[in-house]
Amino acid sequence: MVDLTSPSSGEWVLLSYRLPREPSGPRTTLWRRLKRLGVAQIADGLVALPADARTRESLEWLAGDVAEANGSAGIWVARAATQAQERELATVMALARAQEYRVLAEQCRQAMQADPAERGRALRRLRTEWRAINRRDFFPPPEREAAADALGDLTRAAAEQTVPAEVSEAAP
Repeated sequence: MVDLTSPSSGEWVLLSYRLPREPSGPRTTLWRRLKRLGVAQIADGLVALPADARTRESLEWLAGDVAEANGSAGIWVARAATQAQERELATVMALARAQEYRVLAEQCRQAMQADPAERGRALRRLRTEWRAINRRDFFPPPEREAAADALGDLTRAAAEQTVPAEVSEAAP
């Protein structure tokens, strides 16, 4: 079961924004950065994250980017009017992370079948992806543990493949 308790005191930091349609580059860049942060989309031009110093600063930076692109942006700190609304936001965010963790776990299982060199490259890439998902995981779903287990299995498999090679190189 997903713990839908907000990591903050029930406060959310919201970014309201509006960008010109042309050029499309700033809109695309903003969308990618919002996705990387793991925001909950409340409405067109309105996103939310659980309020803490890191999330507020992140959204403040994005608001600055919006202004530089001739758009308008505002940062708000708010509470959901009902617990149901807050649960809905948390659930949407947890479901998005759950999907990311499922994909990561599957990629780990596929990497286990790869040749040793590719397995090592995949491990480095998947560890980076794990850290990225964790940064935006405010309401950890059960899939997080399955992904952690799969990454651990891949780490052990990669370590086992390098130990015999190192031992044989050290032998006379």
